[in-house]
Amino acid sequence: MADMRGKTCVITGATSGIGLRAAIGLAAAGARLVVIGRDRARGDAALARLRQAAPGVEVTIHYADLASLAELRRLASLLTDTVPRIDVLLNNAGAIYSRRSVTADGLERTFALNHMGYFVLTELLLGRLKDSAPARIVNVASDAHRGAELDFDDLQSERGYRAYKAYQRSKLCNILYTRGLARRLAGTGVTANCLHPGFVASRFGDDNGGLFAFALGLAKRFKGLSPEQGAQGAVYLATSPDAAAASGGYFDKGKPASPSPAAQDDQAAARLWQESARIAGLSG
Repeated sequence: MADMRGKTCVITGATSGIGLRAAIGLAAAGARLVVIGRDRARGDAALARLRQAAPGVEVTIHYADLASLAELRRLASLLTDTVPRIDVLLNNAGAIYSRRSVTADGLERTFALNHMGYFVLTELLLGRLKDSAPARIVNVASDAHRGAELDFDDLQSERGYRAYKAYQRSKLCNILYTRGLARRLAGTGVTANCLHPGFVASRFGDDNGGLFAFALGLAKRFKGLSPEQGAQGAVYLATSPDAAAASGGYFDKGKPASPSPAAQDDQAAARLWQESARIAGLSG
């Protein structure tokens, strides 16, 4: 892990689980942290944990609902105004929902948070990232993408909703977006990579309650990695000199891996960017 003193890392979903453990690792390397959360109680606890683990860490926290397009725009504007440089953007916030619901923007919530949250925040911060080059974008994806296909006529799962299928598709979106983003960033000094963190025993899925959360909790208890283990791949991509030149890659346990054929479809990546930009009201 490189010395990160003088570097600023923006981390979403950083108040628990993988995001918090990644923040602790980056703080230990000397980075200045800008952490994004949604719940203020967990945010206060995360700040206390960070300061205990890395005394002297410079950390700022902001709160936003990353499933909301308006909140994403507000957050990006705030960060652009208050953060002079961004050396690492770690997109980590994500969730799985047992039942279909839609946001105020009319988007299915899994797609809105897990994909559009990454897409909009990254696109709106690209100027600051380019100005800070060399800089890195790290997207937390998942091996859950395997077996998924995108239906561009039903990105919002209106024709039938299954929680795991929606989650699979959102993680496929993460990989396709990273792949296309790396192409667009070639020559700018900004890299974009994504990773599979493993099946991690974090708060993931707990908010659903009922049998869904119970079954997921059992699986995490017997098969889950610790959040520390899950964060290692993200910290590696954010800091390691060995990963400095990598871009457009999918990593598992800190090593390059091959995602599914659907995740290597450059035409699908280009169409996903177009559809996402249309939804967000962004131009090329």
